[in-house]
Amino acid sequence: MELLSLDKLAARMTPGSLIAIPADYSGVSMAATRALVASGVRGLRIICVPTSGIQADVLIGAGCLAELETSAVTLGELGLAPRFTAAAKAGSLTIRDTTCPAVHAALQASEKGIPFIPLRGLIGTDILRQRADWKLAENPFADGADPIVYLPAIKPDVALFHATKADRDGNVWIGRRRELATMAHAAVRSLVTVEEIVDVSLLADETLAAGVLPGLYVEAVAEAPRGAWPLGLQDLYPTDDAELARYAEAARTEAGFRAWLDRFLDGRSAAA
Repeated sequence: MELLSLDKLAARMTPGSLIAIPADYSGVSMAATRALVASGVRGLRIICVPTSGIQADVLIGAGCLAELETSAVTLGELGLAPRFTAAAKAGSLTIRDTTCPAVHAALQASEKGIPFIPLRGLIGTDILRQRADWKLAENPFADGADPIVYLPAIKPDVALFHATKADRDGNVWIGRRRELATMAHAAVRSLVTVEEIVDVSLLADETLAAGVLPGLYVEAVAEAPRGAWPLGLQDLYPTDDAELARYAEAARTEAGFRAWLDRFLDGRSAAA
């Protein structure tokens, strides 16, 4: 495992990279998002696991993305994600519609090292008709007709997320957020930002070890205190609802988004 600066961590995500990012409640690396935007990178591809909010919206608004696969991009009670909505209407972004179970299942296929995985629940839906890469076929083990959908495995180039802490060996505490482990297992490599680097091994304590992603799956870590802000992180700090509301209002227009983004890149609240 390498301990990197945020800028060097971001530099490992190059045009065309497929990056898995978690939902707002799982440990979103807004610190790495800031570094990506500041780097000027373009042409990234994102797979949301299984949804996203402000992180995807900021990357879209900043022009970093070429493609997005997701079951939703939303600001929750604050409504639709403005830059995602604008890009969808303008047709400026390739959007691959999916479902939450489909994302998790396809990642689990890569986690298991298999090329595809079957999933029920998609037959008869509009989304199945829009996904030429999803195959409707017969269950080979059934005695009679038993159609089922086969999904190709999703293997991200990068799993990117934020966590509370990592140790010097690259072991990362993820607690109950097991979807982060699935992302890391499925991806070619994981790039992680954390609140702090600790000197004690997180695998040494039997009680803690069950909530640890082993360093075997982590390529690099960057220390970034409050790195999920304005989103919250586990029990350490809550979501900054006021800042999210300011974002939702500002990002309704291109000019408003740019003004908010300038402050975000400086690490400041829009209220500052």
